[in-house]
Amino acid sequence: MDLLTKLAAVAAAAAMMLSGTLKEAAPQHDTDGTLFLVNRQQMVSPAFVPKGLREAQVPGQVRQLREDAAAALEEMYAACKEETKAQLTSVSGYRSYSRQNALYRAKLQRVNGSVAKAQEYVAPPGASEHHLGLAMDVGQQSKAALTNAFADTTGGIWMRENCWRFGFILRYGEEWEEVTGYKYEPWHFRFVGKELAKEIHDANVPFETWLAEYRVRVMKKMLEEDTP
Repeated sequence: MDLLTKLAAVAAAAAMMLSGTLKEAAPQHDTDGTLFLVNRQQMVSPAFVPKGLREAQVPGQVRQLREDAAAALEEMYAACKEETKAQLTSVSGYRSYSRQNALYRAKLQRVNGSVAKAQEYVAPPGASEHHLGLAMDVGQQSKAALTNAFADTTGGIWMRENCWRFGFILRYGEEWEEVTGYKYEPWHFRFVGKELAKEIHDANVPFETWLAEYRVRVMKKMLEEDTP
């Protein structure tokens, strides 16, 4: 039985469970959780605003994140500086629907209206992880930000190897472009929580792929526990 068939079977069974249980079985639809999946296929409502947004106390520009992500970011930046002497900076955290819309339209203008080119790097409004308050574009002080060169900086290397310790994952890997739909972004890190970040990091697969497998495991376990 292939993965899609498995998902269809367990999803049908899960649909009969209580709403509280469904949050556990389908975390990709839980906007209050850390595994909410947002991309061009599953978008966020224009009215959506994450709960508990605050300014992370770190160097940089747009520093607003959800409380749990902000606390983890602060811990991560401090650890990087202590372990490598490199100072990480925040380049872009939470973005509202309207802010993402403005960025997307500006990108469209720069690429002469080509949707395909615009969406290589910039998500349309409602399709950005930044809207969740769980994503941060990270740079290193005194280095060029939001370029592939970040991957080879002291901070970029440290982030790639250690972000999982603080609940973050590299979201758009170079070899995952066909799955994620976005070009390589060595600066974009997504908070998923410390409990699962190491598992996702070690799996070395796109978040979409890991999440599909995770749902199969969770729902299979729930069905087994529900069977007399």
